Amino acid sequence: MPRKEYQEINTCAELTERVQELGILPFLRLLGDGWSAEEMGSEEVQYTTLPDGGWEWPMWKWKGEVIRESGCAYGKFIDGKACFISKEWWPDFCNYRRHRFPLPEEGSLDDMILQTLRENGSLTTRELRAACDFVGKNMRGKFDTYVRRLEMACRVVIEDFVYPVDRHSREYGWGWALLTTPEERFGKEACAPARTPEESRERLACHLRDILPRCDEQLLDFILK
Repeated sequence: MPRKEYQEINTCAELTERVQELGILPFLRLLGDGWSAEEMGSEEVQYTTLPDGGWEWPMWKWKGEVIRESGCAYGKFIDGKACFISKEWWPDFCNYRRHRFPLPEEGSLDDMILQTLRENGSLTTRELRAACDFVGKNMRGKFDTYVRRLEMACRVVIEDFVYPVDRHSREYGWGWALLTTPEERFGKEACAPARTPEESRERLACHLRDILPRCDEQLLDFILK
């Protein structure tokens, strides 16, 4: 478990506070040591199947509100897995990660996706996929691979989730991620702090050692690679 003993998360407000407190928090189980929103959540907020075949997952539904209320970044930032990063720690995380993943080559599919998103400001995953002409059999999986790579490179973030509604105006389903660029969400300065990538990595390393037990260089490389 993280060095500090944390109370269970029972509400959206508590999850928002935990993101602000820890700065970097995976949504789902990642290391198996308690460092995730899922593992910190109480039994009442976990995924549950219902007798009618449906499902209920309060913590899943909170993600959009946490992003909006905290102003954090959300996306697949660690080992291709979803993670919250607070506004405080985003500049250093982005600075170091972009050092490792330079801008996509001009004219590449990654570049085309990124340029389309920049031109539109923000789009849901399905809107961006259609705008980039990723249609047809097996194209959704291929598109998701490109977007995940752009998120890992801190070129794309999720700013909210959009849900379809039924005839009773009730939201349902898993929702669609509303994608944007970090510059659009946070501004250019927040993505390029006045520090070298190495200085940003050291700041991140000190912070991660403070919140995680046994955080050696191997674990740091796994988180920050």
